[in-house]
Amino acid sequence: MKVNCTFEIVSPVRVSRRRMKRTMPEMKRARRPDVKLVILGDMNVGKTSLLHRYMDKKFNDTISTVGGAFYLKQWGPYNISLWDTAGREQFHGLGSMYCRGASAVILTYDVTNWQSLAELEERFLSLTDTANHDCIYAVVGNKADITDPPNVEEDYEGGFTIHTPHYACHLIPPASSTTVSPVANREVRKEDAVALYQRILRYKALDERLSPPAERMCFETSAKTGANVDELFETLFEMVLPSILRMRSESEASPTIDLEDYGPLSSKQTKGGCC
Repeated sequence: MKVNCTFEIVSPVRVSRRRMKRTMPEMKRARRPDVKLVILGDMNVGKTSLLHRYMDKKFNDTISTVGGAFYLKQWGPYNISLWDTAGREQFHGLGSMYCRGASAVILTYDVTNWQSLAELEERFLSLTDTANHDCIYAVVGNKADITDPPNVEEDYEGGFTIHTPHYACHLIPPASSTTVSPVANREVRKEDAVALYQRILRYKALDERLSPPAERMCFETSAKTGANVDELFETLFEMVLPSILRMRSESEASPTIDLEDYGPLSSKQTKGGCC
């Protein structure tokens, strides 16, 4: 039995061009950030480690960030740019540039270092003057895993009372043969972070009654163990969603044309002449 087959040979270049002509603008738009989130704080508070923990789900011992670093997180149908900034004094001026147009700012400190909290108000808060007028602020204490473990005592009702005394730094027995957890004195309490958040609202002339409550915007995290890291970023993403929707609506109302979306002009189109 004979079977007649007809084959059409199509150049892969033609197929590629045809697909690119249709899909490249959509691909470009899909990768554009919808909103910006910036993380600020003194050096060695763990800003880069927090981002690595959230993005890569692992803890890396990192070196200090030079200048800044950019990450793009796809959150559902939205793209969120995450900006990691340097805490060193010589790169301090760059923070204002990175904060320009930010919809959320994470002010990070080390719970074992009181000065790192003070630096947020003294050095970093003014950098956020270039952020959006409706920017959301979170105060985050990192390295919560190395603070003093609570001293648990049984009370007379059979329950437990937790005390957190201040005592010298020491090492607790390792959880495994490969991990050792250093323990350090806690220098910053949660109420200290709450007080800073309230001062931030006053500095920004924001009505505390209309702003997110301090209890929701003050976090204690551990980039090493991952504690509260996902909760921190996911909470902020949900809170900036109205900004994303508003900016998309404004973009659709006044669209702009990206010439790169349409590729180079043909030779016939580029030729000019005079009458």
